[in-house]
Amino acid sequence: VADGLPTRPVVIGHSLGGFIVQKYLESHQAPAGVLLASLPPRGIGGFLWRNAKRHPLQAVRATLTTKTLRNYRTPALVREAFYSSATPESDVVRYGARLCEEYTGRVTLDTLILNRPEPERVTSPVLVLGAEADHCITPAEVDATARAYRTIAELFPWMGHNMMLEPDWPKVAGTIHNWLTAHGI
Repeated sequence: VADGLPTRPVVIGHSLGGFIVQKYLESHQAPAGVLLASLPPRGIGGFLWRNAKRHPLQAVRATLTTKTLRNYRTPALVREAFYSSATPESDVVRYGARLCEEYTGRVTLDTLILNRPEPERVTSPVLVLGAEADHCITPAEVDATARAYRTIAELFPWMGHNMMLEPDWPKVAGTIHNWLTAHGI
């Protein structure tokens, strides 16, 4: 799709989408890339391990069936994984109802060991953003991602994983806008 556009796009990805952006940037030039609460270059292992420690039975079921939605079958579980306490309950319920299966067995293997990102191949500038209250991607993983792309991460306090749906999402959008403007994009 990007090759068919009149100009190279800025590529922005969240979570698994951040993994896709990292893989894209390995072999394509772009004005910039933006990673929001992205899977880190070292893969999904940290997330899987933390999830298994919090909810071992659900994690085993999800692993055996590749049905990850079982991990998020109640609003409380959706909030725990993706949202801060500042997100209204009605939003958590509404957004939770729209969740769909994201990880197949192959995607999990790719993001775990088979096809992890290679940041040293990326030449485009990369902005790395994360959320301090994220239970999927930790601040330490966000910082490690930023280091891998030779930059410094910006963490948003009190936000959960789905930064673009949190009440303070305009701060995230503004940060992206200001960074792109500063880079002449």
